[in-house]
This record gives sequence, C-alpha cells and structure tokens, in this order.
Amino acid sequence: MARHLVNPRQIIASLYIVLFVGIGVGATVLFADAWGEYKQLKAVETASRQRLAIEVARLKAQEIILERLRTDPEFVEKTLRARWGFVKSGEVIYRFPE
Repeated sequence: MARHLVNPRQIIASLYIVLFVGIGVGATVLFADAWGEYKQLKAVETASRQRLAIEVARLKAQEIILERLRTDPEFVEKTLRARWGFVKSGEVIYRFPE
C-alpha cells in the first residue's frame, strides 16, 4: 500500500487562502452595509438642505417685511388696515357679504 502524505505547507497555504477569502467576504458584507447607510444619509442630507433653503428664503422675506414695518409708515398703515381692519378717526368701514 502506498501512503499518501499531505504536505504541511499545502495545509497551511490552504488555511491562509480560506482565511483570506473569509475576510474578503466579511469585508464585502460590511462595506455593502456601510454603503447602504451612506446612501440613506446622503438622501437625508439632500432633503435637509432643501428644507433649509426654503426656510432661509422665508426668513429673508420676513426680514424684508420687518424692515419695511420699521421704516415705512405707509406700509405699516396698509398692513394694519388690511390685516386688522384698523381705521382712522372719522372713517367708516362698510362690510358686504361675499
């Protein structure tokens, strides 16, 4: 009978190959998971930037109105009349049903 001896170097090389393949598969799974999370965070960032741009525009519009309220008496009078129904003394307001 012929005995077939396994070379220890071949066993060690095979173990290293299995180890490196396992590490590669594990790293790929972790990378894919991290990539999915990254894509989700980018989508959240994009939505947040859009909301921020809308709010910044709204703030600028409000700052313009505030500045006009501080400096433009005609605008103040127009705003008070339109929003709160203020009248000057001696004026009469007629309201009609719509």
